[in-house]
Amino acid sequence: MSVSDITETRQYLTFRLGQEVFALDVAKVREVLDQTPITAIPRTPPFMSGVINLRGAVVPVVDLRLCFEMAKTESTRNTCIVVVEVVLDGEATVLGALADSVEEVIDLEPEQIEPAPRIGTRIHTDFIRGMGRRETQFVMILDIDRVFSAEDMSAIRAQERTEAGLSPA
Repeated sequence: MSVSDITETRQYLTFRLGQEVFALDVAKVREVLDQTPITAIPRTPPFMSGVINLRGAVVPVVDLRLCFEMAKTESTRNTCIVVVEVVLDGEATVLGALADSVEEVIDLEPEQIEPAPRIGTRIHTDFIRGMGRRETQFVMILDIDRVFSAEDMSAIRAQERTEAGLSPA
């Protein structure tokens, strides 16, 4: 979905990674959890923090800071896990994303959202749905379905299958 597809006011959950503010469409957010113990899984990509037990379900947790080539998330009293639903190959996958802190739910009008910047051909910004203007600050609106590459999602899927007792495929 591109910025031109946004024709009505939408709500976004805003959160911080370092000094930057990001946003997700609230329709993609299942819940926000206080940081809970994460079980590390050997031989997974660096961005995979591990898994959590969410009411009996195994949910993979990723470190968004590492996905965006930032320093690893340090645990603080504000660190939380944003549980989201992403779609890969037409199939819904639930995963947790570490965030330094969650701020608020905001409404953005279509005219408050600019297209993602195009920065040459070598830098990919297709995971940024748009740049929301909020007072004097920009908020990067993520297209969470595109944040992870097919390779990243394959690693997450393999982990889910392993945890479910199935072969990694």
